[in-house]
Amino acid sequence: MKFLFYTHSLISDWNHGNAHFLRGVIRDLVRRGHDVLALEPEDSWSRANLIEDQGAEALADFHATFPQLMSRIYGADFDHEAAVAEADVVVVHEWTDPALVERIGKARANGGAFSLFFHDTHHRAISSEGDIAALRLEDYDGILAFGETLRQRYLKAGWGKTVYTWHEAADDALFRPLPDIEKSGDLIWIGNWGDDERSAEILEFLVRPSQALQLKTTVRGVRYPQHALAALAEAGIEYRGWIANARAPMAFAQHRVTVHIPRRPYVENLPGIPTIRVFEALSCGIPLISAPWEDAENLFRPGKDYLVARNGAEMTRLMKDVLADPQLSADLVAAGLETIRARHTCRHRVDELLTILTECGSARVLELSTTAEAAQ
Repeated sequence: MKFLFYTHSLISDWNHGNAHFLRGVIRDLVRRGHDVLALEPEDSWSRANLIEDQGAEALADFHATFPQLMSRIYGADFDHEAAVAEADVVVVHEWTDPALVERIGKARANGGAFSLFFHDTHHRAISSEGDIAALRLEDYDGILAFGETLRQRYLKAGWGKTVYTWHEAADDALFRPLPDIEKSGDLIWIGNWGDDERSAEILEFLVRPSQALQLKTTVRGVRYPQHALAALAEAGIEYRGWIANARAPMAFAQHRVTVHIPRRPYVENLPGIPTIRVFEALSCGIPLISAPWEDAENLFRPGKDYLVARNGAEMTRLMKDVLADPQLSADLVAAGLETIRARHTCRHRVDELLTILTECGSARVLELSTTAEAAQ
């Protein structure tokens, strides 16, 4: 089948975690023999910031790292109707311009034979409800929501016809243990500062524990204001800025423990939705300690796949325990890898997507799916 993904950006992961997941999904679709193209707008803020931050070399690095991924940049004169007409499945991400969301929906309503899905991987359904409510989704075959609580929000509000839970996951072809890499640090956190959605939590669960234990700590990410950089420096933490997601496995391998610090909107309003870094860190085989969040969907085994710290003092104690106890560290690594490999890889998500297509796909997609199954 031919898949078309409307993305904010596939090329850039600068403050744009959805690119991580889509790259893994698209790579697996290509591996299975499907034809996949991503489209991204010429005014993508993520790509623009990446170029400003890292230069055009970062774009070349993406293409060298992911040669099987195809992304096309579209402008105001792009013929979207022609593009979707050639596709069997079209997936439109939530950051897509609202007018274009509606335009693609009309193409489906006006006789388009493709299956059309809207993909939401953000908290705007809660934090900016009006933005999502204003979208014209009635012509979409289904909604792909990256958590059950978000799915329920769509159902309750009556947004869209059919809503599926489609969690993010780890691309384990990329995120895998690198046991031969020598450890050069104690603690690493890969995460962006954001819009003060977890400022206090970063200080409580990362900065102060690291300082108290005098750990050799590295922070990677973007959008850190000057006062945040000052706090890191005062705690003796090395801030190294943006890191390409493809290089995160090496960074994890060079350290002995990492942490998960969820954003406040997820903790308070969308329980059960972890950031993609939880999947990726566990897939890399690094012990993980999390600040509080409710695993409402039983995605993991808290206390076994990772440890949970209720406050900063407990985070400090658990960091000390993991770093001092090789067996505890090894047990966490083994359990986390077991859960990821059994349930949370991009291969699993592609299986889920193909199943969803058999449930609410267009007639053309159902015919193609039946033909593919018969050929296996």
